[in-house]
Amino acid sequence: MKGDSASANHTPDELLSAVRQFVDAQTGESPFLTAIDGLAILRSNHGRKPSHLVFRPSLCLVVQGKKQTMFGSKRFEYRAGQALVVNVELPAVSQVMDASPMQPYLAVALEFDLAVMREVLETLETLPDIQNEASGSVFVADIAGPLTNTLLRMLQLLQTPRAISALSPLLTRELYYWLLSGPHGARVASIALSGSHTQRVISAIHQLRERFAAPIRVGELADSAQLSPSAFHRQFKALTDMTPLQYQKQLRLLEARRLMISGEMNAETASYTVGYESPSQFSREYARLFGNAPRRDVVAFRAQVA
Repeated sequence: MKGDSASANHTPDELLSAVRQFVDAQTGESPFLTAIDGLAILRSNHGRKPSHLVFRPSLCLVVQGKKQTMFGSKRFEYRAGQALVVNVELPAVSQVMDASPMQPYLAVALEFDLAVMREVLETLETLPDIQNEASGSVFVADIAGPLTNTLLRMLQLLQTPRAISALSPLLTRELYYWLLSGPHGARVASIALSGSHTQRVISAIHQLRERFAAPIRVGELADSAQLSPSAFHRQFKALTDMTPLQYQKQLRLLEARRLMISGEMNAETASYTVGYESPSQFSREYARLFGNAPRRDVVAFRAQVA
């Protein structure tokens, strides 16, 4: 994903300056959503405790600082000039590792629009070879040249709000072009090509995501992916580093935590809402994931953000 433009050497500093200019004008807490669909800016003045969240298909480029994210048992560390690329909606544990008030952690995150990505893919003269696509739906890549330049121009466009509706779709398509035509193009294209094994498994993952509170039926998911149960299980694990049951469990616990932190429900009601039949089992699995019993975890979280 590196470019050979002579002006590309100056782009990282320009990108850092543009991100700083944007966040300095913001109020409230990160992430800062922008007027460009799917584009957000992240800032943290301090290293943070691990946070649990669900990543959507996206690119997150670190502009300053360092971060690490775990998907299942796999740990990814990325720093300034590197991007975490996520191809599948995945539960994760993420932590800012290097940040201070003088040099905060800064990042640019862009959520993928798969419909537009498919359109760009269809325009390529040579399609990426996904026959031997690498396993795994997450990777870290060095970002430079055209990709960095495109992100810089996206940020600069924010200074001219009236031009965003006309020009931001063009910049998004340009960024997808560089992603799809670059060295990791096959891994990115696999989420957009409807005929690929990866895309069929991703479609099944979406079904699981939408019905996570219901009992899991791996056979039905495998049928929808046009795979045998054993092949589906194997490819699901290769993509997510989790079994379907582990994936569902993390989604359930994350949603239950959200419901409790928001004050909408207590632990028992939340456990039933997300699909648990036993509140005691819910408490055990919750403590295993978050490191504390539900009520204590919620109290500690609220104190941390107060």
